[in-house]
Amino acid sequence: MRIPFRLAGFAALATFLFVLHLEGAAQNQNAVSNAAEIIKTRYTKHEFQIPMRDGVKLFTSVYVPKDTARPYPILLQRTPYNVAPYGPDNYRRSLGPSELFMNDGYIVAYQDVRGRFMSEGEFVEMRPQKDVKHGTGDVDESSDTYDTIDWLLKNVPNNNGRVGIWGISYPGFYAAAGIVDAHPALKAASPQAPIGDLFMGDDSYHNGAFMLAANMGFYTGFPQRVGGPEQPKERKEVEFGTPDGYDFYLRLGSLTNSARYFTPANPYWNDNLAHTTYDDFWKSRALVPHIKKVTQAVLLVGGWFDAEDLSGPLAIFRQIEKSSPGATHTLVMGPWPHGGWARSNGDRLGNLRFDANTSAYFREKIEFPFFAHYLKDAPLDPLPKAYVFETGANSWQRYDVWPPPAAQPKQFFLREQGHLLADGPADAASFDEYISDPAHPVPYLGYVAFDMTRDYMTEDQRFAATRQDVLVYETDPLESDVRIAGPIKVDLRVSTSTTDADWVVKVIDVYPGDYPNPPSAPPAAGAAAQGPPPANAVKMGGYQQLVRGEPFRGKFRRSFEKPEPFVPNKPDQITFQMADVAHTFRKGHRLMVQVQSSWFPLVDRNPQTFVEIPKAKASDFQKATIRVYHSKQLPSSITLLVQNGTAGTSTK
Repeated sequence: MRIPFRLAGFAALATFLFVLHLEGAAQNQNAVSNAAEIIKTRYTKHEFQIPMRDGVKLFTSVYVPKDTARPYPILLQRTPYNVAPYGPDNYRRSLGPSELFMNDGYIVAYQDVRGRFMSEGEFVEMRPQKDVKHGTGDVDESSDTYDTIDWLLKNVPNNNGRVGIWGISYPGFYAAAGIVDAHPALKAASPQAPIGDLFMGDDSYHNGAFMLAANMGFYTGFPQRVGGPEQPKERKEVEFGTPDGYDFYLRLGSLTNSARYFTPANPYWNDNLAHTTYDDFWKSRALVPHIKKVTQAVLLVGGWFDAEDLSGPLAIFRQIEKSSPGATHTLVMGPWPHGGWARSNGDRLGNLRFDANTSAYFREKIEFPFFAHYLKDAPLDPLPKAYVFETGANSWQRYDVWPPPAAQPKQFFLREQGHLLADGPADAASFDEYISDPAHPVPYLGYVAFDMTRDYMTEDQRFAATRQDVLVYETDPLESDVRIAGPIKVDLRVSTSTTDADWVVKVIDVYPGDYPNPPSAPPAAGAAAQGPPPANAVKMGGYQQLVRGEPFRGKFRRSFEKPEPFVPNKPDQITFQMADVAHTFRKGHRLMVQVQSSWFPLVDRNPQTFVEIPKAKASDFQKATIRVYHSKQLPSSITLLVQNGTAGTSTK
């Protein structure tokens, strides 16, 4: 949601969000001060309380270029994380999506959304959208965006009448909400890692399974404001008593025991535990269905390894395709974690190297020209419908349609003796089984960490492949490259000896045993090349790279609104779709699928009995015998969209 990993206190969270693109700023206070002083020489800061249609006033900091020789467009960001520093003489250390904007001349406005920090009103998480408004009392995030833009145009001098909006994560949600019933002056919008639907694949739930570690880490630093407007206060770090999240969450037991870590109580966390199905609470907060008749240019941005909001940009892109034919919109997906495109070079993540400065490329070649064109009439090479970085091959690809029509479905069947084959099974009765024990869940990492790590989606899965409660299926070494583009379909025939269970499916790229290790770090400018990695570094020979993984909570196999128990030991079917990928399994690599029934503490433990999971008692947690079938009558498979030959236009 909203941050890539738990930060040390709320002040640190806020700092991360407003200096996202300044690599190393927290380590260099002199550089921070100098940056703020440079901005102060070029801009004048104003602070306004902007009235909304219902009378509520929203605090907004506006930075206006001192050079008045020409008019400037307005760039707007709306955030629940604060627009610090406060005070007309206290300046930010960066303006706009990147330093390129700061040097090119924009009026830049930052706003505390209603109910947060210095703005009036009540904060509602993912405030429901109102398509029909009956009066000034009917407000939502799109109306607040509209009213803010209207006020800025009328009250900030020397603007050119054009507005752009952008934001990452929660601010990305507000940017997406701004394109709904938009102000006519809004000409360009870039929702980046936007939350589209908290239950259906974004931060809170994935296929009915609660994303435990990320959410508890987030909400302990995101309290409800008590009282009226106030500047951010330094918050005391929550003491969990251990650096080992696996141990902590296991000992926590029922999620009702989490209340001790929320003082005072956090209603946003409690809402997640109170609404475990896709009920009206979640449906009313889903933004995607409300995005219609889009008229401004839209640049949707996401990361293939975004552990929080991978689903949002893809869902909003598809919604614009469906609801706004002819709209000018582009999807950009790179090899990034949450927000990774806004800082660093983007040449690596975890143990992976991408042979390209992907983040710098995005900022310079895509993001900056996009806003400059639509807000300043600067030249722009036509953007494709989809601009995606293909991992494995490590190159940018441009597509006029996403997924590309050249990518055709190809099934890979789970077979006996751990094989993964294109040929379907012929056996009359064939299955694999394991014991899933909630007291010993499968960890999501092979090392100790507390919360969800920002790079787990690239991690080596060899530790899991050795467990008795993880099934492993793989191909022979590939005779040629296999390029996939688009979502992955999962179709499992399964049974459990209890009344509920989870199934976690992971699609993995297995490197050859002789795959070389990369250098430990790139050389600095003018420095000698680095030597080999240290002896304790991950060995890339045989590396099992997670390409895509998702959980599915079995009781939702027929409906996310009305869960159903399993009939013990009776075969049933689990089908779902994983988020898109653009990846090449290189010649000599293997394609692997792992299947397991826990992924802890990334996902909360399923007691494996049909109960309301956050309220589960110790006696509800039971071992289950899980079967995955691969017979002629009960085949299990994954379906990839495989490209034949070269597709798209490659840009290194």
